[in-house]
Amino acid sequence: MKTKIILCIAVALAVCLPLDATAQCAMCRASLESSINDPNSVAKGINKGILYIMVIPYVLIAFIFRKQIAALYKQSRAGRSMAAKANS
Repeated sequence: MKTKIILCIAVALAVCLPLDATAQCAMCRASLESSINDPNSVAKGINKGILYIMVIPYVLIAFIFRKQIAALYKQSRAGRSMAAKANS
């Protein structure tokens, strides 16, 4: 029951948050727009930074739950091999 309440609160908060949220200040936006055609542009650095920031949480979660992921993978492989043996 508590999980349903927490889920409802999380959905309500997500709906109530403003949809028009800008992630860049005016100076950053102007800098990115002015250097878009430059081969060594600021935009490429910003994009690499965004990718770096986006990947780190997934790597940390995979590292923390590596044993559970490995067990799930082994269980999945065992299930597939048993299904293949049953079909042959």
